[in-house]
Amino acid sequence: MGEVMCRLTVFFQDPFWEGVFEHIEDGKLSAAKVTFGAEPKDYEVYDFLMRHYAHLKFSPAVAAAVKEPKRNPKRRQRDAKKQMENTGIGTKSQQALKLQQEQGKAERRAKSREQKLAEAERMFELKQQKKKDKHKGH
Repeated sequence: MGEVMCRLTVFFQDPFWEGVFEHIEDGKLSAAKVTFGAEPKDYEVYDFLMRHYAHLKFSPAVAAAVKEPKRNPKRRQRDAKKQMENTGIGTKSQQALKLQQEQGKAERRAKSREQKLAEAERMFELKQQKKKDKHKGH
């Protein structure tokens, strides 16, 4: 059974505060993006996490190299401090979110194409019916 790791990065992207949830399981990373609006407090983020984590729509998984060797506690503390100062999203997260966006775009295009074809078919049938009605009149 693989190790599961989750990470939340909150950052300011003009004009809103956004959060990126990264979910790494079995070496595969998937991400979900959330817009908070105003700067969220710690307790608001925690409340959001407790209430809405199950409903987040994560992107398809992409391969990610996860290598977490055991480190000195002081080193881990320094790294945590650096991560808190560091703003922005990880590259893999951006790729995962981009992949999710492209899939949504493809789904919308396919649905739109189906609707256009259905409308064209309906109009064709309507014209055919009008032709028949006119022909019956003579």
